[in-house]
Amino acid sequence: MKPIRIFLAADSTVQTYDVHEKHQGGWGEFLKDYLDEEVQVLNHAIGGRSSKSFIGEGRLLQILKEIKAGDYLFIQMGHNDATKSKPERYTEPYTTYKQYLKMYVKGARDNQAVPVLITPPARLHLENGKFINDFPIYCSAMKEVAKEEDVTLIDLMEKSLYLLDSIGYKESLTLYMASVNETDFTHFTKKGACHLAGLVAQGLKGSKLPIAENIKL
Repeated sequence: MKPIRIFLAADSTVQTYDVHEKHQGGWGEFLKDYLDEEVQVLNHAIGGRSSKSFIGEGRLLQILKEIKAGDYLFIQMGHNDATKSKPERYTEPYTTYKQYLKMYVKGARDNQAVPVLITPPARLHLENGKFINDFPIYCSAMKEVAKEEDVTLIDLMEKSLYLLDSIGYKESLTLYMASVNETDFTHFTKKGACHLAGLVAQGLKGSKLPIAENIKL
């Protein structure tokens, strides 16, 4: 039987790290732990890319050459789109960001594959005792695209903020690289990446997509 394939187009919070990297993880490398043996994960996520630069470097094109009917394309972009100091990455939320996201959606559908949009996950950012969404406008713009294009959306920002609130700062810290190097409040430890993959799986389980049946939760 032909495997169900999930292609991941995303940034460093999703990418698979080298075996020599003992601490840092991306949720893409743990997603398979929540899926049955019928599903294969092809992780094209890479650090420092935005919706714009991922396309500019030909990375989406590479996926579209491989992706086939019945496959899935998961798109999580936003962290690097917000970097105004790097014009090769930066996109304006309600114009260029939305336009680039729609290119991923169209590319998947042109190949009879299923696009899934995923909002960027939360950083470990606490203000006045509350965890903060650092990318509210990008999350909002992605939700608009999901509505306009009728695409399934997993709100990983909302899910990750809820997780952080429920476990508190001390435990939340163990999910982020800041617990290792004291400076990185964006990237995940292996433990954190595994938790995030579980949140993505949870989102899929609650969706109307056929792949919901392949989730082990």
